[in-house]
Amino acid sequence: MRSLSLAVGAVLALATLTACPKKPETAPEPTVNADSVAKAHAADSAAAAQSAAKMRADSVAKAQTDAAAAMAATQQKAKAALKSEVTNTVYFDFDKSALTDSAKKLLDRKIVILNANPTVGVQIEGHTDERGAAEYNLALGQQRAAAVKRYLTQHGIADARITIISYGEERPAAPGHDETSWSKNRRAEFVITIGDLSTIP
Repeated sequence: MRSLSLAVGAVLALATLTACPKKPETAPEPTVNADSVAKAHAADSAAAAQSAAKMRADSVAKAQTDAAAAMAATQQKAKAALKSEVTNTVYFDFDKSALTDSAKKLLDRKIVILNANPTVGVQIEGHTDERGAAEYNLALGQQRAAAVKRYLTQHGIADARITIISYGEERPAAPGHDETSWSKNRRAEFVITIGDLSTIP
């Protein structure tokens, strides 16, 4: 009986020993190289500084591009406004070639612009309404264009920069047969023939 107890005790002891696993050995702590850490931090800082510098450079470049585009758009608008003023139509009273006060005001502004842009040349086209004979209207259109040219040359615009032509009643601006249309057809129109309006007076 005693030997049975001893045998059972031995079996139990053996079972206990095999049931408890060995405690794993802990890996040694890795050694940290201070130089490597410092180099890694320095590399990260340099990369961050480069990225920030690139962002700043890109931002400055975009701002410069936007500013240049805005300036170009402004200049284009200014040129378009100058062209509109130079090509503004001058109107005349019925059967007259004398310049009205409002026509002279328009011409005065044209003179300022043309003086500021001495390489620009214009053609003045004289027109009439449909009333009267074709030959008469052709002559009247010529007189209107000549009156405009004379005013410009008397105010300092070189004769060589201005050509004139008459279309008489052939090219109406308004197709109607009443005073509203006729008043729009008694006119002198301006076409820029040479040069570019680059200077804003």
